[in-house]
Amino acid sequence: MLSQPKQGNYFMLPNEIFNMDLSMGEITVYAFLMRMEDRKTFQCYPSFETIGNAVGMGSKNTVMKYVRMLEEKELIETEHTVVEHRDGTLRNGNLMYKILPIKQAIDAFHRRQLYHYGRRK
Repeated sequence: MLSQPKQGNYFMLPNEIFNMDLSMGEITVYAFLMRMEDRKTFQCYPSFETIGNAVGMGSKNTVMKYVRMLEEKELIETEHTVVEHRDGTLRNGNLMYKILPIKQAIDAFHRRQLYHYGRRK
């Protein structure tokens, strides 16, 4: 996968996301994750609260809903992390978000469209 070129204080969004029937909330959360990602690993670790505060979504549950929707549409993957505190106890950390190749998400979008088209007949 090619890394995205850095553009100073800018980041690039794939044009294709505007043709995938994404809601405003999905695009907003996806854009924030793209902004936060490490350009070499395609990963980032913001909390639901951090995402919500940055994009103006007041509810953690709302952010969680959009994250699940982005996963279902194969735009991102998430993985649970564990954090070891100074006293040695382990606690749940933030999710690790991995931005997936846009082609994978487009292919999944087309598969869903074909599936729904076949069911309408």
